Amino acid sequence: MRPGAGRAFPLGDWGEPGERLDELYVWVEQRALIVADWYLSDRTWKQWGARALRTGVSLGAAGAAVLPLLTLTGTLPARHAVWGYLALLGALACVCADRYFGLTSGWIRDVATAQAIQRRLETLQYDWASESVREMLGPAEGGASEAAERGLSLLRRFTEDVSEIVRSETADWMLEFRAAPAAPAPQAVGTRAARPAEVCAAGHNVHRFPAPPGFRPSMPRQRPPEGPL
Repeated sequence: MRPGAGRAFPLGDWGEPGERLDELYVWVEQRALIVADWYLSDRTWKQWGARALRTGVSLGAAGAAVLPLLTLTGTLPARHAVWGYLALLGALACVCADRYFGLTSGWIRDVATAQAIQRRLETLQYDWASESVREMLGPAEGGASEAAERGLSLLRRFTEDVSEIVRSETADWMLEFRAAPAAPAPQAVGTRAARPAEVCAAGHNVHRFPAPPGFRPSMPRQRPPEGPL
C-alpha cells in the first residue's frame, strides 16, 4: 500500500465517546479485512500459475530422463532421443517463467501477509474485549477521558502495525520486481489486480476473516463522575 493512500478517516460526533469508539473500531476492522481479502484474492491466480509451471517442470524433467533411456533400450527409435532434450528445455523454460513473473514467491508472500494481518486482528479483538470488560466492571483508574484515550491508542497501534505489514510486503515486491529483467509487456500473463490501497479506496467490504460467532465489539463506556459533584 502506497503511503498516504486508503480510505478517508471517518468524521463523527464525540459527544458520546462510547458510540464514537464503536464506529472507529468497526472502520478499522473492516479496513484490515479488506486488505487481507485482497491478498487472498491476489494469491489465487498466482497459485494456479505456479502449480501449472511446476507441473511443467516435473513433466519436462521426467521426459528428459525417460526418453533417452527408452532409446538406449531399443524401446523407441534413436531419432526420438531429441525429444528428451526438448523436454529438458521445456522444464527449464517453466522454471525461468516462474522466476521471471514471480508466481511462486508472490503466492507465498500474499499468504504470509494475509496471515500476519489476521493474527494482528485477533490480538486487537482480544485486547479490545479486555478493555471493555475492565470498563464494565467499574472505574478502577482514571476517568472517561483516559478510557477513550486507551481505546484510541489500541486502534492507532493496530492501524500502524497493519500498515507496516503491507509496507514490508510492498518493499519485498519492489525488490523482486527490480531484480527481474525488464519486460516490454508484462500484461502477457494477465492484468494485475489493484493494490490494496486501491481496493480500500473503492470500499469493497469482503470479509474473509469474519468475527467469531456471537462476537460484538463493545467499546469503552463513559464512566460516571467520581465522587460528589
